[in-house]
Amino acid sequence: MMTTTAGRLSWNLVSPPAAAIVLVFAWGTHPGTLGNIVVGVALVAAVLAAVHHAEVVAHRVGEPFGSLLLAVAVTVIEVGLIVTLMVTGKGDTSALARDTVFAAVMITVNGIAGLAIVVGALRHHLAAFNPEGTGSALATVVTLAGLTLVVPSFTTSADGPVFTGEQLAFAAVASLALYGMFVVTQTVRHRDFFLPVADSSRADGPVDLDQDGHADPPTNREAVLSLALLALALVSVVGLAKVESYAIEDAVASLGLPHAVVGVVIALLVLLPESIAAVRAAVRDRVQTSFNLAYGSAMASIGLTIPAIAVASIWLDGPLALGLDPLQIVLLVLSVIVSVLTVVPGRAKPLAGGVHLVLFAAFLFLAAAP
Repeated sequence: MMTTTAGRLSWNLVSPPAAAIVLVFAWGTHPGTLGNIVVGVALVAAVLAAVHHAEVVAHRVGEPFGSLLLAVAVTVIEVGLIVTLMVTGKGDTSALARDTVFAAVMITVNGIAGLAIVVGALRHHLAAFNPEGTGSALATVVTLAGLTLVVPSFTTSADGPVFTGEQLAFAAVASLALYGMFVVTQTVRHRDFFLPVADSSRADGPVDLDQDGHADPPTNREAVLSLALLALALVSVVGLAKVESYAIEDAVASLGLPHAVVGVVIALLVLLPESIAAVRAAVRDRVQTSFNLAYGSAMASIGLTIPAIAVASIWLDGPLALGLDPLQIVLLVLSVIVSVLTVVPGRAKPLAGGVHLVLFAAFLFLAAAP
């Protein structure tokens, strides 16, 4: 909600700089138990503040620009986190980019989308969205995921699930081109396909998009302030997640879990702002906005991360394993099939969201117990 009490507004203003201060003192250290608790509290506060300020900016610029802004902002900083972990992480980090990007895809396509459908459908009988816009977003996500995460497992020019330099360059350019084409489609050519829709078949009538519970749009000054605080909050989220990654790596190792679990946990932390924003949009009967966030984040995670990692690989030592293993490919294929069946009708029942959440749970379980 855009309307807040003075105390809550003050809290949202204070949280990003406070989290940044914690990050400054915690960066480059290995905090103890108390330190990790402080970092965790600051991380949660920064996530909640990021969601608030993203909604302020989104309310000012309108959809789908607001969803695009949050997705791109988080993903750009996520790239920095992946590169940092590949340089400073423990053990073999050759597959860290693949594991993190794949985790981001599964979290967004199944976790965020599924939860949004369940919340929206339970609250409003059916979750309504535009199948044309959502379908084009899903098609772009599937193409990006297949080209950058599946194809490397079947190429023969290099040993292992890796691209040659030429193949990686082609995948990077193709990813940027696809992402650029989608952004133009979403924001210029066919923007109407990505706006929240009304479902006239419902008993309570169509959704009034002008009376959605928001206050009047914020002023330019308020929007600029929120944009700055959003950037600060997102930097703090990713930086604090990096600090917590040491404790996460130690916990994963002590539990005997695969190292890929580290990428999953980091992706979950980084995608918290989109997750909360998507659920809140679904509560307001704006499931299209939830899909914009989910698929937009998946798209940006691949379309921006892979090219950035391709450039960074020039200076990084060791191979860059991008190809998924057979189990991950099966999960991805199942997710694509279910997503297509969900998107085509333009409306979804709680069952559809439940199916996505079961696939998401299977991904989490099999990541820990492959």
